[in-house]
Amino acid sequence: MDLKIFKAINRLSGRIAFIDFLMILLSNRARYLFLFVLACMWLARGPSRTAAKKAAAASLIAIFVNKVLKICYFRPRPFIKNKVGLLIPAKRDSSFPSKHTVVSFAASIVIFYGNRFIGRILLWVSACTGFARIWAGHHYPSDVIGGALIGGTIGWFTEKLSKPEIK
Repeated sequence: MDLKIFKAINRLSGRIAFIDFLMILLSNRARYLFLFVLACMWLARGPSRTAAKKAAAASLIAIFVNKVLKICYFRPRPFIKNKVGLLIPAKRDSSFPSKHTVVSFAASIVIFYGNRFIGRILLWVSACTGFARIWAGHHYPSDVIGGALIGGTIGWFTEKLSKPEIK
């Protein structure tokens, strides 16, 4: 079923140049939006700065967890085993979990706890980034869903286990 859903999404790539451009942009450049938001929140001081610190910590933890998971479990990327529409070149490392999705969901969840409005926007951007990774031919849907669950869990634990800042 994973392959069927992947093919249903990926077969649309390469047909509409503007949509492909948006998917490539989301797939490769959404992280800069997150960095920009974190920088703005960091400079804002107060609760926003605290949320930015927690989101940065969650992102670093997510990168570490992702690396460990990729060492422990190897799953070939879709373009290695199947003929797919590959919009942009990709590494040949493990497909599970999607690093872009893990990191973006970890940061989004923490930011959501600090600022619901910005957090909701970033959660949508995270979901769209995961979808774009499928569209581009880099990940299976289960890689993205797994990445969202792992990243969301990391973000939730980061928020719940962090001590409130004393003013």
